[in-house]
Amino acid sequence: MPATSGRHRLSRRTKIATAALGLAIAGGALVIATTVGQPGSANAATAGQISCPDVAGQLPAIPAKAQAEVQRNLDLLNTQIAEANNRLATSVGQGGPNFVQNAILGPLQDKRKSTIDRIAIAIGRQGEKPQGLDRLAACAVGGQSGAAQAPAPAQKPAQGSGNSGNSGNSAASGQISCPDVASRLPAIPAQAQAEVQRNLQLLNTQIAEANNRLATSAGQGGPNFVQNAILGPLEDKRVATINRIATAIGRNAEKPQGLDALAPCTR
Repeated sequence: MPATSGRHRLSRRTKIATAALGLAIAGGALVIATTVGQPGSANAATAGQISCPDVAGQLPAIPAKAQAEVQRNLDLLNTQIAEANNRLATSVGQGGPNFVQNAILGPLQDKRKSTIDRIAIAIGRQGEKPQGLDRLAACAVGGQSGAAQAPAPAQKPAQGSGNSGNSGNSAASGQISCPDVASRLPAIPAQAQAEVQRNLQLLNTQIAEANNRLATSAGQGGPNFVQNAILGPLEDKRVATINRIATAIGRNAEKPQGLDALAPCTR
């Protein structure tokens, strides 16, 4: 097989992988268009990418018992956008003038509506069920008219409801706040994007688990309980995860240094 043919297919797969992750490079820093750092929140899509309204920022305080389920569904919203962007990238030129709406945006809206409904139900089992979230289901292709973007939230919601460990979170009082990782990364080589993405999502999961422990252990232990039993172990996990991110980048480009400084979190 000619080498040029192999390079052509690799280039195409690279473009598709980049679109699927919703990653763009701007000013030497990684910009995650589908806001991996903020699961379920509005993604600042470039022209030709899918832009969806904020969900996480429109949620009320999340009861502790609902946080894990809400987090899973917010993560699923990210996955749905990534899949839709991949379909958008791999179906260029297909269908008629309504192909994108009928084959991509319409099905995406249906999936988002079901996922958002599950979020509302999970909250409603433990507190007051939020109303009107269905309006956030519709998305649009960046640069085109379509679903209106939800206004930016005044503060991040409770962890487990979209607060992220890989894009510094402004935690509410009594919740865990961690430094930004995603925006401190250099340009991500295409070969490393999938692994970096997985570990950025793992940072989210780690904070969600720590906040759940924080909520369910109130009153336990002595004055150093939170530091020793929650923040310390969280820092250790973040160090390992951040190191995997740096190593993944370093296999194909210059390895970023000093990211360990972003591991410690505070309450």
